[in-house]
Amino acid sequence: MSHPSPVSLQGVVTLHVNGEGAQVGAALHDTLLTVLRDRLQLTAAKRGCNQGVCGACTVSVDGMPMRACLSLAHNCESVEVRTLEGLLDCPHLQALQAAFASSGAFQCGFCTPGMLVSARSLLQRDPDPDERAIRSALSGNLCRCTGYVKIVQAVQAAARSLLPEGAAS
Repeated sequence: MSHPSPVSLQGVVTLHVNGEGAQVGAALHDTLLTVLRDRLQLTAAKRGCNQGVCGACTVSVDGMPMRACLSLAHNCESVEVRTLEGLLDCPHLQALQAAFASSGAFQCGFCTPGMLVSARSLLQRDPDPDERAIRSALSGNLCRCTGYVKIVQAVQAAARSLLPEGAAS
């Protein structure tokens, strides 16, 4: 009795990551997180819960925060993926990094990359968010070390620093 030949589960995925094209070997079941971390060595997005709950793996996809652990790499071929590494020259991110550091808005730092990607997306959409908007934007990013107060304050400080003088509400 002959058995049907197994379907190849390996393929090549073509991604646009941090402004550059990348062709990477990836199984059909590989997540975007796996490809970013293990194949492209972009390790800012963290593997936390691996179930889309903690937000440690948050990346920017077409300008919006997305959980890389929930997205199949092969489904991301027609989008622009930006990891924290690819956002380092962004003024919003630079302001957020400075505010997080000066506010002490992190402890262990594991959640910080995902928080920064989500907060950057918020500041691009809303340059002067109130506390409710900040908490809502960060609601998918869990931090096990802090009470979020300093994180919210850091996002507010970054927003203020980016506004033209006298424009804050």
